[in-house]
Amino acid sequence: MDSRHFKRALPLALLAACVAVAVAASGEKDYHPVVDAANFVTVVDNAYFPLVPGAVYKYVEKSGKDTAETEMTVTHDTKTIMGVTCVVVHSVVNEKGKLAEETFDWFAQDKAGNVWYFGEDTKEMHNGKFSPEGSWEAGVRKNQPGMIMPAHPAPGQPFRQEYSPGNAEDMGQIVAVKETMTVPAGTFHDCVRTKEWSLLAAGSEKKWYAPGIGCIKEVSPEGDVNELISVIKAE
Repeated sequence: MDSRHFKRALPLALLAACVAVAVAASGEKDYHPVVDAANFVTVVDNAYFPLVPGAVYKYVEKSGKDTAETEMTVTHDTKTIMGVTCVVVHSVVNEKGKLAEETFDWFAQDKAGNVWYFGEDTKEMHNGKFSPEGSWEAGVRKNQPGMIMPAHPAPGQPFRQEYSPGNAEDMGQIVAVKETMTVPAGTFHDCVRTKEWSLLAAGSEKKWYAPGIGCIKEVSPEGDVNELISVIKAE
């Protein structure tokens, strides 16, 4: 978050949200952000993480000679978590024409413009069976929401993206802005580049987010590349 926008006295409605962001950026083990439903809005219109119901994004991931296709749809559905109305995003991954993974993710934006991640319901194919491993919901047991995209992304300190102890502990960090990136869907300017990693595994991935679109490319620690090939914006 760019502190230059918050030098004046803040309305009380925004104060808790800003405290929460500061906690999120700490990455400390004793992580418990302040979540006040009154500090959240019902739309997600962050320039680098917009979620407009009806929008459909298609990606292709290349891993050696293998490819996987992902279709991500911003649904018209919502889910209330910790009193916050979250946008539901549905993603399906197909490998060799067969369903390999299906996920429902839950996002919400606070009044300051930061986008938060409140969990996921995921099923991934393992040994011929779908497993819910990795699923979590904020407010259940010790699970807490994390920040996916700051309101004013700029290089700075790492922040927690999700927190489900021993299950999902991803971190993010803005490392560059105003980059240009070309993917099958086109050439995008003023992109934000992030470094993202899990505290439960080695290595980190790079992601690029384009204004008005969201994530357009990611490169895994193993060198796998996932790129945006098309986007159908909601009318």
